[in-house]
Amino acid sequence: MKKVVKFGGSSLASAEQFKKVGNIIHADESRVYVVPSAPGKRFDEDTKVTDMLLHAYESASEGKDIKEEMKAIKARYDEIITGLELKDFSLDQDFEEITKLLIENPQKDFAASRGEFLNGKIMAAYLGIDFIDSAEVIYFNEEGNLNDYKTYKRLGERLSQCERAVIPGFYGMGKDGNIKTFSRGGSDVTGSIVARASKADVYENWTDVSGFLVADPRIVPDPKPIKYITYRELRELSYMGASVLHEDAIFPVRSCGIPINIKNTNAPEDAGTWIVESTCKKQDYVVTGIAGKKDFCTIFISKAMMNAEIGFGRKVLQAFEENNISFEHMPSGIDTMTIVVHADEFMDKEQSVVSAIHRLAEPDSVEIESGLALIAVVGRGMKSASGTAGKLFTALANKGINIKMIDQGSSELNIIIGVENKDFETAIEAIYKTFITK
Repeated sequence: MKKVVKFGGSSLASAEQFKKVGNIIHADESRVYVVPSAPGKRFDEDTKVTDMLLHAYESASEGKDIKEEMKAIKARYDEIITGLELKDFSLDQDFEEITKLLIENPQKDFAASRGEFLNGKIMAAYLGIDFIDSAEVIYFNEEGNLNDYKTYKRLGERLSQCERAVIPGFYGMGKDGNIKTFSRGGSDVTGSIVARASKADVYENWTDVSGFLVADPRIVPDPKPIKYITYRELRELSYMGASVLHEDAIFPVRSCGIPINIKNTNAPEDAGTWIVESTCKKQDYVVTGIAGKKDFCTIFISKAMMNAEIGFGRKVLQAFEENNISFEHMPSGIDTMTIVVHADEFMDKEQSVVSAIHRLAEPDSVEIESGLALIAVVGRGMKSASGTAGKLFTALANKGINIKMIDQGSSELNIIIGVENKDFETAIEAIYKTFITK
């Protein structure tokens, strides 16, 4: 058995948290490759180290003196080093080099990546295992995307030479020879890449929650945990706002069938959530998860005999493409088509889009409506359960909620409904009580 373990910023925010992580790793000898994030917040009013580094970068870019800012960042790490009693270990030289580079040639991705780099060095020293700089084994192409072939070849070779190692999350080397980072939360992606390259049996992702919950606890009090969720279900929920795991972290392990186990650093005995390709384990409920987002716009397009006009849909979508706007959903009827888009992408370009639709598709009318919230009800059990849609619509009707849009995929994995922003929380509570509360 071989496991890759990734720890988030809250799991590594202090020496006390580091010790918890050390105990977790030592408790299972199969946890051989460790992917750390940068130190997160120690308390609510605290600042994440990555944010401190980015502020130092901004100051350096404006020609300001950053010595005091770097001193404050170094103090965060020195506090961890002292708390771990690493008497023969120091980051003094690293901070001298980082400060010098930020002053001489400030680069945003370089600054953002140093939190993980430095925490990785501490972790390797604390565990007494090898440190592998991600810039030497993870590569990006000219477009800024992962260079799969080069990364998996180089990383696989390096890992084969180390029985145990620490590989910092979040960054790699760009095509131009400069440090390049993934999007925020990208340490999840690094962990997934390391799991695939090392041909791990399990990828454990440790954070400050015990896995996924059926619904947002800010809306539904004490929601039930999800024991097993498939990659496809996770993809649907992540897209609609469930944010325990960076959604791009699914793809590297999905292609190899490596399961992900979301665990809680502060409650390691909890089972957490297993993310798998497929499973025969019976669900407790028909619905696996409920998630949603507010602030969408709908563009309602009508034209007589639309269904008989070849290429009408392509012409309409071209109007959005010309304005660099991606659409989210596209439910349609015989003579109508509705395009759902993010309000923040659409608002400033709405008249340009409407004009383009008229020019390209010549519709009878175009109507715009804002203030739409989308809610995804996801569950592999929906396919074999009758009356799911009926129960969903009844639950909302009983609360006086008007459904503005319905979109169900042919896979029967999810149903997406649109409601007014003001009804968003009430709708999620109603759906949860209908399908989860017994």
